[in-house]
Amino acid sequence: MENLQAYLLEIESFLKDYLSNSGCKAYILGLSGGVDSSLVAALAKEAVGKDKLFCYAIDIESNPADIEDAKRVAKQLDVNLEVISLTKTYHSYLKELHGKDFLRLSKSNLKVRMRMCALFAYAQEHSGLVLGTDNWDERYVGYFTKYGDGAADLLPIVHLTKQEVRDASKLFGLTEDLYNRVPTAGLFEGQTDEKEMGVLYKDLDSYLLGKEVSKDVKERIEHLHRISEHKRVEIPTPKPPKR
Repeated sequence: MENLQAYLLEIESFLKDYLSNSGCKAYILGLSGGVDSSLVAALAKEAVGKDKLFCYAIDIESNPADIEDAKRVAKQLDVNLEVISLTKTYHSYLKELHGKDFLRLSKSNLKVRMRMCALFAYAQEHSGLVLGTDNWDERYVGYFTKYGDGAADLLPIVHLTKQEVRDASKLFGLTEDLYNRVPTAGLFEGQTDEKEMGVLYKDLDSYLLGKEVSKDVKERIEHLHRISEHKRVEIPTPKPPKR
């Protein structure tokens, strides 16, 4: 991007104006310690101040290092953070669903949707709006859980590539080990975004920016975009009846 800093100021202005005009009082954010949620936290704090931003690190069988990263981000950015453990609740829920033998993906998506439910509950309590953390790459290929992390009131960084998110995080003073952390949702041991997508973020960035990528990469990205279209459109309905 030619002038990333100027665009970040546009996002901050958008967040400030949106909250002011919404009748709500605060923003709610799930802070994972990853670069995307970290950038959203930084932008929201600049836009509305730390007293109108409530961040939550929601632990559901999470890697302890991820929770520590979330704490470090909160400290570096000077934002409010509360750590919530839903691990016992998750296992109880899974038991009630007779879900012991569910597919790993089903279990992973359940965790993400439980996080979403928690964030919207906190949003109700604070008269707030939930901030999503999807970047352009993730939104394009559908790398988000429907009604999970894809459920939000606003998507502030949805027009930024992954590299632009990293570059922006540098501008807000995040340390290199955080903005260059291997992207992962932390849903199971060894899980990374790029392994699950089957494509590298740098290749996704290149494709979205109209640069040349290999035939295999192009086909993989277009396949992911096609099969995830249902995540980006309104809920289908039949035609209304004639009255």
